[in-house]
Amino acid sequence: MGIKKTLNLVDNNMAKVFAPWILRHPKYLLVFKKLVKSLKNSIELRNKAKEEGYLVPPFMILSITKQCNLHCAGCYAAAAGTLNIASSSQLKIDEWRCIIKEANDLGVFAYIIAGGEPFLFPGLLELSKEFSDRLFLIFTNGTALTENDYKILKKLKNTGVIVSLEGDREATDYRRGEGVYEKALDTLNRLNKIGVFNGISVTINGLNYEHWMNPQLIDSLIKKGVRIGFFLEYIPSKKDITSSIMLTEQEREMFRAKILEYRSNKRIYLIHSPGDEEYFGGCVSAGRGFAHVTPSGDLTPCPVSNIATHNLKTSSLEEGLKSKFFKIIRENEHLLETEGVPCALFAHREEVEELASYVGAYLTNNKKPLITIKQTRKAQKAI
Repeated sequence: MGIKKTLNLVDNNMAKVFAPWILRHPKYLLVFKKLVKSLKNSIELRNKAKEEGYLVPPFMILSITKQCNLHCAGCYAAAAGTLNIASSSQLKIDEWRCIIKEANDLGVFAYIIAGGEPFLFPGLLELSKEFSDRLFLIFTNGTALTENDYKILKKLKNTGVIVSLEGDREATDYRRGEGVYEKALDTLNRLNKIGVFNGISVTINGLNYEHWMNPQLIDSLIKKGVRIGFFLEYIPSKKDITSSIMLTEQEREMFRAKILEYRSNKRIYLIHSPGDEEYFGGCVSAGRGFAHVTPSGDLTPCPVSNIATHNLKTSSLEEGLKSKFFKIIRENEHLLETEGVPCALFAHREEVEELASYVGAYLTNNKKPLITIKQTRKAQKAI
């Protein structure tokens, strides 16, 4: 089966964007066949798990390190406590190898590598080389790649690099630090020059959404070689006073319409959260579409959650995916509804915490048991 026909089986837009790119970079042809075979096998394994009564996600998000060279305003990792863990408790590369191997055996196909800043983790790209039949997307601020990283990436064929931007120079440097915008663009240019699949990640909020509704901006990025874009709507943390910059309902509708327009006439593959989750019946966390592992090995429903019942140093991934905590999130459909905000778990924060406390969950930033004073019949019934 040809490249375009194969990609069409997954997504028509994917075929439109990626088939021409692969043909222009023939070194990816062999790995493409390898990844397709791996994808089919992972689907079979996930279907088998479903028959056994639990869900294995196609994606795992691995926050591989707490280390970061920037201090971005509104950082999700900081808000979730990911950056506050003790350095001594961080997983080593061999422990990450074990997690990925088990996940592969269960049916996980792709890994989103986050942080902190992933390129500060020693041996990061060794994981991509070792598991060459899996897809890796590394999310980076674009300022920490070394000359050796570029040399290795040039040889890798199963790894894409996603660079974070906020908007123009002013918006990016305001949130991420002076000079970050230029460094991020330089990284994108260098990745494109050496033929490494690359894209951008943007936190969409009330201050920058109009900027990204300019089609000329998207065209300029496509010319730079950008082929995928993640547009993730801003989620305020519990105590974050910047919740006022979250998109209003009207702004969200306008931005969603523009995303759909881009998909119809631009050669770039766009992922929009939470808009795209509507097609999956709501939030895709807790194993429905992905699950998340913190730098210290805690298995959480998603990267913005700091609640867990299993740590993969002492538990298997399979045990975590079968946990009562993940199960009650998946099976209580109202918890998957965003209700006008970008994150379903944020929309139902109090109820999720009540449910988590009943099943003995703990806070990942301090390992203390999650105890809620309020205990409702609704929570008891859900469990």
